[in-house]
Amino acid sequence: MIPTGLKYTKDHEWIKLEGKEAVVGITDHAQSALGDITFIELPQIGRSVKQSETISTVESVKAASDIYSPASGKVTAVNKGLADAPEVINKSPYDNGWIYRLSVDDAKELDKLMDAMAYQKYLKEQEA
Repeated sequence: MIPTGLKYTKDHEWIKLEGKEAVVGITDHAQSALGDITFIELPQIGRSVKQSETISTVESVKAASDIYSPASGKVTAVNKGLADAPEVINKSPYDNGWIYRLSVDDAKELDKLMDAMAYQKYLKEQEA
């Protein structure tokens, strides 16, 4: 399941631009590869981040994995519900499992990311 209307990174994050703000999370592929998510380190509200910089860490029964910001900007909100129920990411990675909101510095950065078709092709190439 790869929703259209989002942009994707090679590290399996997604971003959805809504005006000057964006919602960010990890893809269904990422949550599936991680397995049952047991903890997420949420980013600090107000933190400035550069594109591709580590912003968070997610832990699962299999591994810990860094989450990288798909765009530069400032964190405006976090999904506080994930602190008590990180497994929501497994159940709903594109909706209730969003991780943070970002005030985007330059929307043109998103042009470097993949759309749904390109991400699907990328996943198939990785499997080969």
